[in-house]
Amino acid sequence: MALIDQTQAMTYTNRWATPDDADRIIELLPRLADYELPPNRKAEVFWEGDAGLVRQWAKGEVPQTFVRVAVDAADVAFAVAIVTLNNDHFSGEPNAHLETIVVHPDADGTGTGRSLIAEVEAEAVARGAQSMSLHVMTNNERARHVYEGLGYNEEMIRAIKFLPAK
Repeated sequence: MALIDQTQAMTYTNRWATPDDADRIIELLPRLADYELPPNRKAEVFWEGDAGLVRQWAKGEVPQTFVRVAVDAADVAFAVAIVTLNNDHFSGEPNAHLETIVVHPDADGTGTGRSLIAEVEAEAVARGAQSMSLHVMTNNERARHVYEGLGYNEEMIRAIKFLPAK
């Protein structure tokens, strides 16, 4: 999955995704498992659900979900942010959940992910959200560092114990 041209990532445009972008967005999703995975987890579990969400979104089946992409000069998506409007788990107040943010590795460090997050945060506010939540694995240090720098506070830990099969 090579970026068309390294320099094109530096001259990118962010825009609202269209259903025509769905296949390219899905091609980017395996990057969600590009870190040391937790034990007993296969890489696919970290992105297959998002691929299903993208397919539903492209068919118009999830109107509460919106998708922003960064595209290069050839209008090929190389980064994506997917958000679903919901209610906060604790307060019940309007919330936006950052389902995923993925940036092609060739565009790391360009500010693309941060710009997409800023834009979907603004859209979430425009749609009435009072907060934005996200999930991140504890050992995904790269992502946790970015989120912390953007003002996200870690407030919940999810623990799991795999039980023996019957």
